Amino acid sequence: MTSEQFLPYLKCVGTGPKRNRDLTKLEMKTVMRALLNKQVVPEQAAAFLLGWRVKGESLDEFAASIEVFDEFVRHAPLENSVEFGYPYDGKVKNPYIFPLVAKYLQAYNVNLSFHGGLLQPAKNGTTLKEICEHTTLTDNTYYYDRSDYFPELYEFSLIREKLGLRSSFNTIEKLLNITQSDIAIIGAFHKPFVEKYISLFKDRYKKLIIIKGNEGTPEIFSKCAITIVENGEIREIKVDPRAFGIEYHKSTQRISVQESVFRLENPSEGFDKLAKLNAAVILYLTDKVASIEEAYALL
Repeated sequence: MTSEQFLPYLKCVGTGPKRNRDLTKLEMKTVMRALLNKQVVPEQAAAFLLGWRVKGESLDEFAASIEVFDEFVRHAPLENSVEFGYPYDGKVKNPYIFPLVAKYLQAYNVNLSFHGGLLQPAKNGTTLKEICEHTTLTDNTYYYDRSDYFPELYEFSLIREKLGLRSSFNTIEKLLNITQSDIAIIGAFHKPFVEKYISLFKDRYKKLIIIKGNEGTPEIFSKCAITIVENGEIREIKVDPRAFGIEYHKSTQRISVQESVFRLENPSEGFDKLAKLNAAVILYLTDKVASIEEAYALL
């Protein structure tokens, strides 16, 4: 595709409220392949990303993009795995807890699949990639870097950094089924995103779990709702750390990579109990136990 041939697609998102329109699935697939294959100039790519975000993305556009992602992602099937979807803009006011959670799950034949990469706008937090590179991971923790599993999307990091704004990629990049897992757990903060994730991912996994966790991650630090989608049915449960005697207060200051790693390597009693609760929730969600309370007592 040439820059001139791309122009009609760019006009769909860049001509203002009266003339903008949603792209069809076929059109969106054409656009996404052109972007990932670098068939358009960077200025056009940046303009499309900004225009698409401002126009507002349709579910068909998102779904078409995910289908094209499938054509590019280097898959690495992993048995007994759960894929976790973390935001690529990082965490700010709390440390990561998943390395401690993984330790509690080592004896239960649960492999944890994570993927990350360079920091993306707009939260400017500590990334999962930074944590994985600065702490020791257990043998049931598998980390996949975007530069390896999806270099075509990785190449967009500089454009996204220069834009400095959240892009449409933020919504669809968190679950890419790298490990072909039957179960996926993704974090969400706002209810509209819970509904979007159900629409986009419910047919890609046997069980889709959406945790309204800390900073949009699938990590539980306070009372939250968990949506479970399985066999065409949707149900919701609530989890409150205080019901397990856990009191935790988030930081009022930005937490650096070094501080996050220090807390992982020197966990307080409350932080360790939180990790234990997160592990108990995963055991319940993966049908290893009948209840979260039972799992917490076992760990």
